[in-house]
Amino acid sequence: MAGHSQFKNIMHRKGRQDAQRSKLFSKLAREITVAAKMGLPDPNMNPRLRLAINEAKGQSMPKDNIERAIKKAMGGEGENYEEVRYEGYGPGGVAVIVETLTDNRNRTGGAVRSYFSKSGGALGETGSVGFMFNHVGEIVYPAKAGSEDKVLEAAIEAGADDVASDAERHVVTCSFESLSEVSKALEAVLGEAQSAKAVWRATISTSLDEEKAQTMLKLIDTLEDDDDVQNVYSNFEVSDEVLAKLTAA
Repeated sequence: MAGHSQFKNIMHRKGRQDAQRSKLFSKLAREITVAAKMGLPDPNMNPRLRLAINEAKGQSMPKDNIERAIKKAMGGEGENYEEVRYEGYGPGGVAVIVETLTDNRNRTGGAVRSYFSKSGGALGETGSVGFMFNHVGEIVYPAKAGSEDKVLEAAIEAGADDVASDAERHVVTCSFESLSEVSKALEAVLGEAQSAKAVWRATISTSLDEEKAQTMLKLIDTLEDDDDVQNVYSNFEVSDEVLAKLTAA
């Protein structure tokens, strides 16, 4: 978990360019369209769609973009995407999970395999690294949503498993299966979440030196730059000294 948190910190400090934000919106729109196609176009009747819309709002995606993605599904437009999860090992033996939405499994699989190979890693079979992660629901609220006690009480009432709070945010963890119900219960008390989605949270971490950490970050950047890739999770961690160097880079 430490590696995952530190990686997120690095990404936040790097900031996002306009091109990156555009790509992020495209990925969010794809998830909204897929969710709307798989169920009803009404978020109140479609838990996956509601979570996708909440995630898009949390990333400041314009309302027009969200509505357009739903209308695309209602009109039967766009490709038919399937969810494919890839698992493998990155540099230094880091466990990596890659979630994709693709309309061409061969294209996506070939691309992901090449990214791993070029970084000195290797793509494995499904389940090859998944046992090192827990698939859980993660709901994030900004610190201003309420005090630690208020959020903790709301989380307990909602049926969540854990809450971690710091100066910037509250992170509520629940089972993957109860994500929709818990997020809806929290929304009634705390308002809309900054983020509400299923994540793969590492239970075992792998330490990397500066050189391998740089290669690992490059692999993650390359994966996330692929239009078919929705999410990337890994279990690497680095020392505070290396983290400072990577952040300053």
